[in-house]
Amino acid sequence: MVMVDKKYIRIGNQTAFSSPQGRLPFDFAINNGFDAFEWFSDKKSWGQGWDIEDATRQDRQLIKEQSTRHNIALSVHVPAEANPLFDNFSDIFNKHVEFACDVGASNINIHLFTEHGIESYMKSLIPLINITANARIQLSIENTTITGPDDFNRLFSMLPIQNARHVGMCLDIGHANIFHETRNDFLRYIDRLDVPIVHIHAHENFGDRDSHMTLFTGPSQSNSLGLRGFSSIMKNRSFNGMIIMEQWPSPPELLINARLGLLDFFGVQ
Repeated sequence: MVMVDKKYIRIGNQTAFSSPQGRLPFDFAINNGFDAFEWFSDKKSWGQGWDIEDATRQDRQLIKEQSTRHNIALSVHVPAEANPLFDNFSDIFNKHVEFACDVGASNINIHLFTEHGIESYMKSLIPLINITANARIQLSIENTTITGPDDFNRLFSMLPIQNARHVGMCLDIGHANIFHETRNDFLRYIDRLDVPIVHIHAHENFGDRDSHMTLFTGPSQSNSLGLRGFSSIMKNRSFNGMIIMEQWPSPPELLINARLGLLDFFGVQ
């Protein structure tokens, strides 16, 4: 596993089905000095996007070499629909852990599902906690548009503390902005959380749909108080993980502006 210097906030981007080539966003991150990147298996049926099956042994070695050379921390995102309660999840997860180990990623991300209850989901996490602990990879659990702060508070109150110190929440601020109890007020969502936030997905919307707008092109384009408040809260929480911008906009240079804006709000030079 790549040893990541976590003394400062790392901000980067992610693979995206809106990109004409699966690897193009990673090359963009390298060429523009980003220090974080996330590989997300979300390839579409028509061929765009990236999938773990696309990564040959040579590809993985190159990714590891390039991320090490350019000081880029890596995260891996399993398919969004992959649910630990389903029979096929184990194979999917193991493949992504193997990829994470091959490329030197320090984090692997999954979604929280509550359809069968928090306790059932928690029990399904136990083998994943053990697998990631043995691989020395952080496990982050992400909020969806229908999972709320209370769901996470309850889940983390039930986790076996001694064995789950490497487990935390992936806070998706766009999803928090759509959650019905905190619609258009994602800061209130964060305020209600009593869990370790170790990873962040950053995008905007107007509370109507999960539009994944680039930061500073949505509501914050005219009023940046929300993102300023978010930065202040996360600084007070001593957050020092990765912030991943989940989009491939047109033009992609919008990602550069978003990263610089966030770094400014966090007070990072």
